[in-house]
This record gives sequence, C-alpha cells and structure tokens, in this order.
Amino acid sequence: MGKTVKHKDIHIEPGHITRRHSEAEADELLTQWLGVFGRNRHGVNSNTFLWHIFSGDKYPNVSGAEALTQYKQQQAPEYVVLSNDRKVAFATDLLPERCSLHDYYVFPRNLAWTMALTHEDGWLGPFFARHPSYAVLNDANLASLKKAQQAEAARLKGWR
Repeated sequence: MGKTVKHKDIHIEPGHITRRHSEAEADELLTQWLGVFGRNRHGVNSNTFLWHIFSGDKYPNVSGAEALTQYKQQQAPEYVVLSNDRKVAFATDLLPERCSLHDYYVFPRNLAWTMALTHEDGWLGPFFARHPSYAVLNDANLASLKKAQQAEAARLKGWR
C-alpha cells in the first residue's frame, strides 16, 4: 500500500485540518466510499491502490486535466481526506490542492463526488468521479455551505 504518514506529519494546503478521525472512523469512511465508488471493483487490485477502481474502468470517471478542472469547481461545507493506506482520515475546511499524503482521496461527507490523487500523477490520474445522485447531493452541499456562510455572517454582526 501507499506510504503511511503519521497524523502529526500531515500538511494540507490550503485550509486547516478541522477534525482528525480515528482508524476505526477511517475504516467506516472507507466502507462508505467503497459502497459508492467501489461496488464493481472486482478484477482490479484495489487492495494496493483504491484508485485502480478508476484506472481499471470499474467506475465512470475523468482523469488528468479534466479531473482537476471538475475538482476545482466543487464546493462543500467540509472535505474528507482519506489516505490510501486507509489508516488516516481527517476533515478540512477548504478544498485541498496539496497534501503530504502519498496517495489520497478527497470527498464531501455525503460522497457527492470524489477525487483520487495518485503518485502516478501525469501518467495515471488524478481521477474525479461523481456519485450516481450527484445533482441532489451537490445541491445539499451547496445549501449547507450557504447556511454555514449565513450563520458566520450573522455571528460577525454579533447575532447569536
């Protein structure tokens, strides 16, 4: 599996880590992720790299520059980052552009989409994929984000 980076050694840009998940929580996030994006993974070596699901055409996706373009258009109240070794997971407040993890996956809590960033960037990956119910889930993300922004604006005005 990919290189393991300890929690204290993780660097993410831009934004901040807002929550660090336990290994048990990382395992639950993996189970949820596989329930959407990995249902048809048989026949590819997803044990080594989850992103083989995408490079092996087991889930519809776009790759390379188009993946980056679609990824950068995504908005959510928070973003989950899951390491390929499935032991490290955390939430961040801004859409990650760089991370010190070797191979990792970014997605909103509701799994509306996922971005797989690989050590093979430029040759295989990155890969961007959408949930089958992307439109509904993305609308929920945007509504939640808007509500959070309104709450923050009210807080800055001194409202409670």
